[in-house]
Amino acid sequence: MSAWALPDHIADVLPSEARHIEELRRHLLDTARGYGYELVIPPMIEHLESLLSGTGEALDLQTFKLVDQLSGRSLGLRADTTPQVARIDAHLLNRQGVARLCYCGAVLHTRPDRPYATREPLQFGAEIYGHAGLQADTETLQLALDGLRAVGLRPDAALVDMADVRIVRALLAGLTLDAAALARIHAALAAKDDGELRALTRDFPAAAREGLLALPRLYGDINVLDEAERALGAAPGAALALAQLRMLAGGLEGVRVSFDLADLRGYAYYSAMRFGIYVEGAADALVRGGRYDEVGAVFGRNRPAVGFSLDLRELVSVLPAPSPRTAIRAPWLDQQGLRVVIGLLRRAGETVVCVLPGHDSEIDEFHCDRELVEHDGVWLVQPLC
Repeated sequence: MSAWALPDHIADVLPSEARHIEELRRHLLDTARGYGYELVIPPMIEHLESLLSGTGEALDLQTFKLVDQLSGRSLGLRADTTPQVARIDAHLLNRQGVARLCYCGAVLHTRPDRPYATREPLQFGAEIYGHAGLQADTETLQLALDGLRAVGLRPDAALVDMADVRIVRALLAGLTLDAAALARIHAALAAKDDGELRALTRDFPAAAREGLLALPRLYGDINVLDEAERALGAAPGAALALAQLRMLAGGLEGVRVSFDLADLRGYAYYSAMRFGIYVEGAADALVRGGRYDEVGAVFGRNRPAVGFSLDLRELVSVLPAPSPRTAIRAPWLDQQGLRVVIGLLRRAGETVVCVLPGHDSEIDEFHCDRELVEHDGVWLVQPLC
């Protein structure tokens, strides 16, 4: 094996794509700042018990682990940034009111979450702490969509798919199930496996069984909520969840909305509404988010939380590559007048590429469409033929 070969599902980002990713990062952070979100930069590495507190087995298996040579304690490389932001909200900021926080940085996964995916996503996210009302959920959805608009995706090209984990919890309320049985039910719902679901629920009370058997059929447009209200409305808590999904969907203008009430991805993590935003060209949901009110409990501050995240590497793959940035070519001369002109152009926002003696510049990111030419002792910018 070559010494320079990278590990599986790890890749370098070369100049043109790197510039595109950086521009997307700026657009997303600027959009979040426009909503009043404050940027935080958590560390890549933390003590393992802090990094995995309350996150569940899935994130544990995705986390690279190592031993700190200074303390001998176990450390982890973050596989998700939300637990770190929850820790920051609980212990460093400790605000009594609402905190709006955003972040952008790499996370590492022990395995790719799907074929051909990277193990080093560049995760952007935004989260609201301290408000339990639907206003925070609505703002989260609006910010996610505005972020996609800011990077050039049309709203009508996106599909927002929504669900609510409280519906299944309402149907299972009062039943005694161990973790393995609960996992099998969730798997059968996710796979829409009617036969398996019938077998797993054969001894359930009639109302719970009928509601669970109805869930795999409850997917589609807004009319699904009408059918769900008829099939599930009697379950305590389900009616509220369905009403809130309807209200959230009603606040989304110019975007398609669908529902899949049997989709329980992240059921152990989310506490209410969850959503995914799909766009053409992405292998899975480009954005995932929802409400996760329990995320801060392990840090001693259990307060409401809602947010979303996306992978900039996945985002860049569904957008057209940008055109090379225009630039000005200049000779490399030790001449004061030329240095002054180049400095003025660069301060004005222009890219000036000085051609080193004996070498032409080989660049993919810039297109030199002009050059600096001296006429009668004055340096002028002229179009390149």
